[in-house]
Amino acid sequence: MTGTATRYLYLARHGEATPDESELTENGRQQAVLLGRRLRDAPLAAVHHGPLPRAEQTARLIGDQLSGDPLHRSEVAGDYVPHMPQREELPPDSADLFLRFLSGASAEEREHGPALARRALDLFTGPVDGEEDRHELVVTHNFLVAWLVREAMYAPKWRWLGLNHCNAALTVIRYAPDRPASVLFSNDMRHLPAELRWTDFPPEFHI
Repeated sequence: MTGTATRYLYLARHGEATPDESELTENGRQQAVLLGRRLRDAPLAAVHHGPLPRAEQTARLIGDQLSGDPLHRSEVAGDYVPHMPQREELPPDSADLFLRFLSGASAEEREHGPALARRALDLFTGPVDGEEDRHELVVTHNFLVAWLVREAMYAPKWRWLGLNHCNAALTVIRYAPDRPASVLFSNDMRHLPAELRWTDFPPEFHI
């Protein structure tokens, strides 16, 4: 009978993007290359990436530093709102803040985002079939990284809100058989020099 093995899910937000988000900045390209170099020794079976240019460009630059790991373009790894909370789900003192933040989401986002988020859980989380551990990278956006970290921590669905990740930072989650998911590290930027860290965070948060 086929057993199950451990999945190591590597999550990376795309590199820094231009204001119109049509491509990476020079900083963003450097971030992607450095992340790829860090991952050279990781036994990655696949690299998944979202369909938007900033995620696809990041994945290709990472892939250039690896030894032929296949790239897979996936709508599930895209940029979307994974869960639209109702007011009663939220802490009373911050409900207005979160609901204002989400008010710009379109009807299509409200309908399709949660469905994509459920598919992401099916595709990217949990132990894998077989006897060999599996390591895979998903190059995506802040919302999906937050959603998957929230799930690994068994937090309420709304708690993807307020979890923020820097450009080209690395998060790794382990899904071992017969044990809870474990966030091994989150928002790790050790592969980036100081001047390329904390991009897309307000200056007062740069530490």
